Amino acid sequence: MNHSTPSRHLRRALLAAVAGLLSLQAAHAQAPAPARGAPAAATAPAAAPAQISRDAQRAYETTRDKLVQIRTLLRNSNTQASVGSGFFVSANGLIITNFHVASQLALEPERYRGVYVPVDGKEAEVELLAFDVRNDLALLRVKAPATGMPQLAFRGADRPLARGERIYSLGNPLDIGFAVTEGTYNGLVQRSFYPRIFFGGALNPGMSGGPALDDAGQVVGVNVSKRLDGDLLSFLIPAEFAQALLARSASAKPITKPAHAEVARQLAEHQALLTQRFTAAPLTAQKHGGYSVPVPDDALARCWGRGRAPDFKAFDLERTDCQIDSHVFAGDFNTGFIRLRYEAYNAPKLGPLRFSAMYSQSFANEYFATRGSRKATPAECSERFIETGGMPMRAVVCMSAYRKLPGLYDVSVLTMSVNQSVRGVQGRMDAQGVSFDNGLKLVAHYLAGFKWEAAP
Repeated sequence: MNHSTPSRHLRRALLAAVAGLLSLQAAHAQAPAPARGAPAAATAPAAAPAQISRDAQRAYETTRDKLVQIRTLLRNSNTQASVGSGFFVSANGLIITNFHVASQLALEPERYRGVYVPVDGKEAEVELLAFDVRNDLALLRVKAPATGMPQLAFRGADRPLARGERIYSLGNPLDIGFAVTEGTYNGLVQRSFYPRIFFGGALNPGMSGGPALDDAGQVVGVNVSKRLDGDLLSFLIPAEFAQALLARSASAKPITKPAHAEVARQLAEHQALLTQRFTAAPLTAQKHGGYSVPVPDDALARCWGRGRAPDFKAFDLERTDCQIDSHVFAGDFNTGFIRLRYEAYNAPKLGPLRFSAMYSQSFANEYFATRGSRKATPAECSERFIETGGMPMRAVVCMSAYRKLPGLYDVSVLTMSVNQSVRGVQGRMDAQGVSFDNGLKLVAHYLAGFKWEAAP
């Protein structure tokens, strides 16, 4: 692939598109407004329940022959590169695991190979058939022809889980042996972009891709992640997504070449949905003096606010950070999310000159990836002075193209008000893994949320 191609064409396209976009902001803003965790492979394991019940012991004993460890090995040295868990879902040796467990098999099959290890320790090769990046799932198959393999059954959709119902999660934590942890079903995670089960039990590194079972030993979810800033805050992918992947890919041919194009296709579907949800949800207006700044709808994003330290009296500062919980693991990095921030300044004690110097320096301190990386080309930026909602503003829009995922970009917009001598607002939005057109659509939607509402 010629990695320089996106960068050559990006500057010309960005400058033309952003010039048109920013020049339309005043008209757009004046139009009447029309009346929605850390991978389980991370460190710092959570505390486990003090005792394991007889039900958990039974779940392990009846399931152990259907559990496997998934290992990714370097082909040349045969050394272990990563480990996770999985489970059999068919008599001919189909295995469900996480995409983040098997991603090296998808993106670098010439360098890595996969094996499964059952409880008896007899290692055998597997091949990757399909994956679902949005739900972090992968479907593997035992490479040697197999029949009569033990398998787990899925719980029927006609029997939804009840809050407080016991769940048993199984896997191979820290590569030290197969284990079971017991916890409860606590409903679905609030504000999660895709449905995720809130599991009140322990997940430890290496358990990713293992099954979560009900009392009857049927699969209700797939281990995927946990929070590192608390205890027993774990998450499962609902079983319905694993069933769907199995149904559409059970007869697929093995993936033998790098699958970046398929990853890009699935991410394109994700970013289209992300853009649709973000632009359809009304932006909440937060007021600061005469300024109105846009904040995402509470049902879609999590926001945190903070102010200046109490002993700092030179000026008032309020800051809000928001993020949509829509991250998708793309192989080497997470993408497919939107992050927003704004800061409101009020500094009558500084005077216009000192405020201008401080305010401008804060704007100039913002970072853009202008040097590029293995992931993306150097950011190309365009700067304009615009007016939106009666507010004159300075705006910078930057884009960088993904090198191996064609059609996807990281987009950033940075803006600040320029109509007051000792107060102002600055805002930033970062959208990762979006199309060029949707990136501009997100920028336009965001900028249209800024307004100046003070009396003339």
